[in-house]
Amino acid sequence: MELLALCMADGKEAAEQEMNRYFTGDSGELFGCFVNGELSGITGLRRESEHAVEIRHIAVKPEWRGKGIGRAMIEEIGRAAGVETIKAETDHEAAGFYRSAGFAVTSLGEKYPGVERFACVLSVNALAQSRM
Repeated sequence: MELLALCMADGKEAAEQEMNRYFTGDSGELFGCFVNGELSGITGLRRESEHAVEIRHIAVKPEWRGKGIGRAMIEEIGRAAGVETIKAETDHEAAGFYRSAGFAVTSLGEKYPGVERFACVLSVNALAQSRM
C-alpha cells in the first residue's frame, strides 16, 4: 500500500481504493520486486491488447532508488510472452526516468489544470536491440 501511495497524487486513501481494484481484477495486475526478501518496488499493469501493456503504477522504495530496480521491472515486463509495446502516462517528474529507460516521451499538454502529462511508449524489440 505504501508503495502504491508513492505513485498516486491523492495519497493513501486513493492507494487503498486502487489496491482493492487490483485485488478484484478491475485495475489489471500488481507485481512486486523483491531484493533479499524485501519488497523494493511494485508495478501495476493493464493489458491493452494481445501485444501491448500499460504501466498504470510503478514505484520503488526511496532507499532502493537509483539502483536499477525500476529499469529491471520494465525489462521483466518486456520479457513477458507476447509483449511488444509498453505504454505509460506520467507527469514531468517521472518523464526523465522513462526517457532513460528507452521510452519515447511525448507531451500531452496540460491534461489537468496546471499539470502537464506525458505519453511514454517503448518498443520491446528496440529495447532488446539496444541491450545487445
